[in-house]
Amino acid sequence: MRIVGLTGGISSGKSTISNLFKSNGVPVVDADLVARDVLRKGTGGWKKVVAAFGREILLDDTGEVNRPLLGQIVFSDPSKRQLLNRLLAPYISKGILLEVLKLWLKGYSVIVLDIPLLFEAKLDKWTKPVIVVWVNSETQLQRLVARDEISEEQARNRINAQMELDWKREKADIVIDNSGSLVETKVEFEKVLSQVMKPLTWTEFGLSRQGAISAFVSVVVGTFACRIFYNNTNVR
Repeated sequence: MRIVGLTGGISSGKSTISNLFKSNGVPVVDADLVARDVLRKGTGGWKKVVAAFGREILLDDTGEVNRPLLGQIVFSDPSKRQLLNRLLAPYISKGILLEVLKLWLKGYSVIVLDIPLLFEAKLDKWTKPVIVVWVNSETQLQRLVARDEISEEQARNRINAQMELDWKREKADIVIDNSGSLVETKVEFEKVLSQVMKPLTWTEFGLSRQGAISAFVSVVVGTFACRIFYNNTNVR
């Protein structure tokens, strides 16, 4: 199995690339969706976050976490952001692993892990290649202000709360420049897709379900053949 890492920065266009993979039949494990699930009311993650941040972060009508409010709290205080990451990291990691296992059992040979904190969580060592969706800083700021309808100061705080995109670009195996138009991005994506979907290496094949089945069959057949040989030798 080939596990592709996909990351970027806030408002860099990572979701656009993720959706392009999906539309081309490549399954994507979205860490943001996993994070939403582990923070639903009554879950272990929900209980830990409420205990740490207080019931003030809950919506009055549903008891679910008020995500925009929690976002404001953690983006304005690095220590609280680190606390939230520590609380949820075990649950998110478990959720991602479960989703990967489901796709492995379905026989997919290539999957994409869409993880904003891929490098920060040191999950890049489990993915190859690592794709970084990059955008120049000014475009990133403008898009974030327009998307979330926030001030430039708030947008800068959110951008500065993350690892620099230029640093991520240096660590990437593949960089998709999303500073231009959607048409230009799609042209770049098509080139990346051909790289991602190239034939598996022997190591990747061995990690796939098909590889595991082949290895199992080889072991069974080999064991059976050895027994036949051993029995025939004893008869003689």
